[in-house]
Amino acid sequence: MEGVKNSAGDRGAGFGYVFYMNDHTYSCRVYYDDTDAGGIVYYANYLKFAERARTEWLRDRGIESSSLRRDLGVLIVVKKVEIDYQSPARLDDMLLVETGVMAVGGSSMNLIQNVFRVGQGDGPVHGQEIDMMRQPICAMTIVLVCVSETTGRPVRWPECILEMQR
Repeated sequence: MEGVKNSAGDRGAGFGYVFYMNDHTYSCRVYYDDTDAGGIVYYANYLKFAERARTEWLRDRGIESSSLRRDLGVLIVVKKVEIDYQSPARLDDMLLVETGVMAVGGSSMNLIQNVFRVGQGDGPVHGQEIDMMRQPICAMTIVLVCVSETTGRPVRWPECILEMQR
């Protein structure tokens, strides 16, 4: 089990300690176009990092978003996002985005995605121990919904998605 403490340090309202099974880890570096004029990651760009991590999470399990649409006529859309910003990421930082599933319903899925800074932005993560310095940057809870491409209405998850959770 993994856990992240919220910025207030309590176990009460908000995220508190959110425990989940880390299903996937995605690494990325902060580039100039991710930052504002002060070299700090613009707040909305964490959503981009999370989207890329979710896409790679599926891809690593043999599921391409384009094939879900083309072959099964379904799309995975974000219904809700909550973000608890804990510390800023900066230009050249190496980040890890951990994705974990909290719950799966008939057409919805609740995920947690935590973003951490690792190292000092001076080396690659792949091929190295990633349990070095891990500073929490933000914690997100995301509700995904599977919808029909043609109607936009919720539909049941395809079997290939459900198989990932077994």
